[in-house]
Amino acid sequence: MAYTADKPKLAESSDELRARIPGWGVDLDPKDRPSVPQERFDPTLNGAHWEFPERQPEKWPRERSIEHKFLTPVFGTSCPPKGLSGMIRRYSYRRYSEGRAAHWLLLLAADRVDAVESTFASFLTRHPDNPITETGVLSEFTHHGLSSRLRGKRVDRVHHPLDPVLVAAPWVLAAGVAYLALRRVAGRTQAASRMIR
Repeated sequence: MAYTADKPKLAESSDELRARIPGWGVDLDPKDRPSVPQERFDPTLNGAHWEFPERQPEKWPRERSIEHKFLTPVFGTSCPPKGLSGMIRRYSYRRYSEGRAAHWLLLLAADRVDAVESTFASFLTRHPDNPITETGVLSEFTHHGLSSRLRGKRVDRVHHPLDPVLVAAPWVLAAGVAYLALRRVAGRTQAASRMIR
């Protein structure tokens, strides 16, 4: 019996279990398996016409886990690593095993860095990101956002004050950097104009 000081009884033998439980261990002996006559190994039944699948061409060095001997025959190409986030991803795959938390934490950090890089890159285009329409902030006012946050038993209520900070922080940071850059350029222009006089 569990949770007592008595020594546990030794496990029953296969014959005792088979006698006590109808059908116990039917798959132990292949002669007792109903599917054994149908089981056979035939490599031609899988429909594949190759020993190893044709490899997708690798146009740039791809990330490969250190557990794997080589890159898988087919891999994604939609988001090639770029910039600082790409360097973080490459380091994660080169240095840490997929079984380590550091591997996945670095990949999460690379995703956050990529989001900030994309935000900054949007300022170099003719149509920069619009934080008002693209983050869903307006739906807070048009689709009962505040009342849905305050009513009911929502488990995410604790981090609600943090949401505006996470959404606005990259934009505030970018505005601050732009302000400092403009201030520095204006200061140099004024200094140059004083020297000319």
